[in-house]
Amino acid sequence: MSRWLIDPDHTVATFTVRHMMIADVHGHFNRIAGELLYAPDDPAVTALEAIIEAEGICTGIAKRDEHLRSADFFDVPRFPHITFKSTSVALEGADLRRMRGQLALRGVTRLVELEVERFGPLTAHDGDTSIGLRLSTRINREDYGMSWNVPLVGGLMVGVEVRIVIDLEADLAEV
Repeated sequence: MSRWLIDPDHTVATFTVRHMMIADVHGHFNRIAGELLYAPDDPAVTALEAIIEAEGICTGIAKRDEHLRSADFFDVPRFPHITFKSTSVALEGADLRRMRGQLALRGVTRLVELEVERFGPLTAHDGDTSIGLRLSTRINREDYGMSWNVPLVGGLMVGVEVRIVIDLEADLAEV
C-alpha cells in the first residue's frame, strides 16, 4: 500500500446549485489537504481522507461568498472544515469506480457515495509520481442543516440538490 499526499496546488472541489430554478451557480474550494492510500495492483484497499477549509469558498461574487460563510449556510466560524473519510470502495473489474465514506459538513456527518474516475499514476520528468482522481456525487444541502431559502412563485430561490466534483491530484509520499 502506497501513501499519497493531496497536492493542494492541483486539487479543487467544485459545487453547482440551481438558483431561482432557472440557472446554475458554480463555486469552488481550493484549500484541500489529506492523504490517499492506494496500491495500483490492489485498488480494493484504497482509502481517502480529505480536509477542506470552508473559509476558502469562492463563487466569484464577494457578497455571495460572505453569505455562504454565514450561519445561513456553512457557518464557517463554528465549522471551519469539511471532511471526507472513506469507509469502502467498489470496483468494476480491476478499476476503482465508487467510494463510500463519511462526509462531515456543518457539524453533520452522513454517509455518501462518490463516483470515481482514476488517472495515472504517472511519473513526471523530475521523477515525482502522481495520481489523479475525479470524485463526484450529489447531496441534499438541507441534510446538513443548510435550509436557508426564499420562497418564489412555483419554487425556491436556492435549490436543495448540490452537485459536487472533486478533482484531486496526489503525490507519492512513501511506498
